[in-house]
Amino acid sequence: MREINDFITDQTGLSADTQHKIVLSFLIIIFLSVIRLLILRVVWRQTDNVKIRYQWKRTLSFVVPFSSVVLIGAVWIQAFEQFGTFLGLFTAGIAIALKEPLTNLAGWFFILFRKPFAVGDRVQVGPHTGDVIDIRLFQFTILEIGNWVEADQSTGRIIHMPNGKVFLEPQANYSSGFEYIWNEIKVNITFESNWEKAQSLLETIISEFSEDIHIKAQKEIQEASKNYMIYYKHLTPIVYTKVMDFGVNLTIRYLCNPRQRRGSENVIWKKVLTAFNKQNDIQFAYPTTRFYRANEASESV
Repeated sequence: MREINDFITDQTGLSADTQHKIVLSFLIIIFLSVIRLLILRVVWRQTDNVKIRYQWKRTLSFVVPFSSVVLIGAVWIQAFEQFGTFLGLFTAGIAIALKEPLTNLAGWFFILFRKPFAVGDRVQVGPHTGDVIDIRLFQFTILEIGNWVEADQSTGRIIHMPNGKVFLEPQANYSSGFEYIWNEIKVNITFESNWEKAQSLLETIISEFSEDIHIKAQKEIQEASKNYMIYYKHLTPIVYTKVMDFGVNLTIRYLCNPRQRRGSENVIWKKVLTAFNKQNDIQFAYPTTRFYRANEASESV
């Protein structure tokens, strides 16, 4: 080996130390190029999203040359002999350059192990609500509900969200733990209506509709209480009474499956309309304005 080094020194005029530095510099370049190719291959396998691929490729196009300069500088410049300091600076530079991808990767680990939601759950993350249909290394995907569509129905749009959102936005899970939500339907009747009869009719309708649901919900709460401090004193449906400016407001409150909210309202409203249509002393109310003329009967518009 020494003979080879002596021969190269004689031919090139370079010292053995300089030769070693040149070889090490080439090895650094080859190593970083291989790392770049491996990272891009993993990204290409994990996602088909053009934007994410572009971000990774663009970031690596800055990180790899920068790393090459720093590492090769550590070989050639004596000032980098304090490798601990150099390593700290190098790691900090990598963390800054790959901030968003690393945050998304950390978010993926959080979702995987902490499980704030899973594929199939209905969730709200920030302003976006939908059903989780895919979770990948750097992003998760939801099928949007709500927005311009009423009663939590699907819009048909697919929303891709970076995994790092779990650290920045609150997450509401409709499905995990307690698999029911409370829904309310407001029924307004006039002051002249028989509100006690109307309330009784609504209680009968909602009790028939919600039969056995509160029993299933109680079992769900018992299971959920193993992980969460969930407690409800009453799970049976109820009708609340409130006086409004234009009449009496009767609010039906009941438990339902998150994915059956609109269907349940449809069934209940049909029964309410049918039941009230048979009563002569119950009338629906709506905002009105009354005015009176001197010496004349009151009128309502």
